[in-house]
Amino acid sequence: MATAATKRKAVQIGTHSGTFHCDEALGCFMLKLTPQFQDCSIVRSRDASVLADCDVIIDVGGVYEPENNRFDHHQRGFSEVFGHGYNTKLSSAGLVYKHYGRDVIASHMKLPADHPDVETVYLEVYKNFIEAVDAVDNGVNQFDTDSPAKYIVNTTLGSRVARLNPTWNQPYNDETLDAGFAKAMELAGKEFLESVHYVADVWLPAKQIVATAIAERHQVDPSGQIIVLKQGCCPWKDHLFNLEKELAVEVPILYVLYEDERERKWRIQCVPPTFGSFDQRKSMPEAWRGLRDEALSAVCGVPGCVFVHASGFIGGNATYEGVVEMARKSVAA
Repeated sequence: MATAATKRKAVQIGTHSGTFHCDEALGCFMLKLTPQFQDCSIVRSRDASVLADCDVIIDVGGVYEPENNRFDHHQRGFSEVFGHGYNTKLSSAGLVYKHYGRDVIASHMKLPADHPDVETVYLEVYKNFIEAVDAVDNGVNQFDTDSPAKYIVNTTLGSRVARLNPTWNQPYNDETLDAGFAKAMELAGKEFLESVHYVADVWLPAKQIVATAIAERHQVDPSGQIIVLKQGCCPWKDHLFNLEKELAVEVPILYVLYEDERERKWRIQCVPPTFGSFDQRKSMPEAWRGLRDEALSAVCGVPGCVFVHASGFIGGNATYEGVVEMARKSVAA
C-alpha cells in the first residue's frame, strides 16, 4: 500500500475564483491539451497559499515566469507580446499559447513541434484567433478611430463567455461560478479547436493549390493576370498575397477562376487590393454588372454566361472556356 509520502501529487492548474473571462478559460483549456497537463484538475482561488501548490498558474498571482509556469498579465510593468511582428499585449491565453501552442498544434498535426508546417499553423492561429482574445481582454480597440460604432456586436467569443457568469439575479457562489467556468472552457476550447482544424487541415493545404495556379498562370492567358484553381474554391486570398510577395510577381493577378462543384459551373472572382477589402484590383466591366444569362452573354459577347454581381466582383459561366473568355475580356477592358 502506498503511503501519503509516496503517493504522486495530483497536477493542478490554478486560476482566480470569482467572475471569469475568455482568456483564462481558453488558457486552461489549451493547457489540458498538452501531455503534461491533460489529466490535471482546475483550482479556482485567490488564496495565495492555495495557488502556491498549483503546478501552473494563469491570470492571477502578479507574476510572469514561464520557467515556473506562472502566467499572469495584470502586474505593473507587464508588456509581453507574441512577437513575430505582433504588438498586442498578451492576455493569459496568449501567454499560454506563446509557450505551449506549438505543442498543441504539433499534436493535432501529428508532426514534430519544430516542423515548418507546425510553425506556419502556430502563427496563423495566433493571427486569426488568439490575438483577438488578447486584445479584447486588454482593452485594445480594433480600429484607430473615435467615431461611434454603427452597430453593436454582442456575439463575439468574449461576449458569449461573459454571459456564462451568474447574472445579477442568480446565485453568485462558487458552485454556479465553477459550473459556468467549465462551460466557458468548453465553449472557448471548441472554437479554438475549430480554428486549429481550419488552419491546419483546410487553409494550409490550399497554399500549394494557389502556388501551382500562379506558376501556370501564363498557360491560361499571356497577361499572367488570370489564375485557375484546379480543386475548386479553396481559401486563396491571403495565400495569393503572400505568394505574390515571395515570388516577386511583378504584374498583379486580377482574376481567380474556379469550378463551383455544387452547380458544376465556373466562377470568376476579382482579387481585392488587400486581404479583407471589399474593393477589387479591377472589377468586371460596368456594362456587365447585374445582368444574367442571355442578356449578359449578348452584352459581353461570351456564350454560356450565368451572372455578374451588381458590384462586379464575381461572375459565372457554364463552361471553363466561357469563364476564361470573360476574364480575358475583363483584363482587356
